[in-house]
Amino acid sequence: MRFVAITDIHGNSKRARQLAEILRGEEFEALLVAGDITHFSGSDKAREVLEPLLELGIPMVAVHGNCDGRDVPELLTELGINAHNRRVEIGGVGIVGIGGSNITPFHTVWELTEEEIGGILERNYREGDVILSHVPPHGTIADRVHFGRHVGSRALRDFIDEKQPPLVICGHIHEGRGIDRIGKTVVVNPGPLFRKYYAVIELEEEINVELKKL
Repeated sequence: MRFVAITDIHGNSKRARQLAEILRGEEFEALLVAGDITHFSGSDKAREVLEPLLELGIPMVAVHGNCDGRDVPELLTELGINAHNRRVEIGGVGIVGIGGSNITPFHTVWELTEEEIGGILERNYREGDVILSHVPPHGTIADRVHFGRHVGSRALRDFIDEKQPPLVICGHIHEGRGIDRIGKTVVVNPGPLFRKYYAVIELEEEINVELKKL
């Protein structure tokens, strides 16, 4: 399975259009969106951002981020792409989604307790599934902010330690772009699309990740 992973668009429609032009004519099984489609805006802006990517005809799976407006998850459901608190399948690959973030000091729109994050995983995950989470797991490259502190989800980290899913795609921490491992689990933060970053991932017996720039 070959797919594109993006996160943290923050309402930048120009970057979404640029990515769509790059991907046009390429073959991918899916486009995975790890949240913060908007920057504290609602469904109209989210639709504007996603439209050029949806027009590619590539199956899309998405979760909202902590900075998305209250009605953005409803739009994702309307579009048939919402993976938050559910399990979806594309090409025989299961994907479990976690929208929003863990609790932050900033009181953003969508924040979950660690117990809520753990509950989503326990209810939906099946062995071998990919996890698509806006918030990264704690203690990785993906959750380290600029002054070195790790701010990711401890519940997600504990779940990964125990279940060892093959792949976790996340975002939220803009400076956390990179690839890490927790045991056998590959953790990918593609970096924010508003800064031109995205990832191409091949999920076969081995997982190959290319961190790319527009």
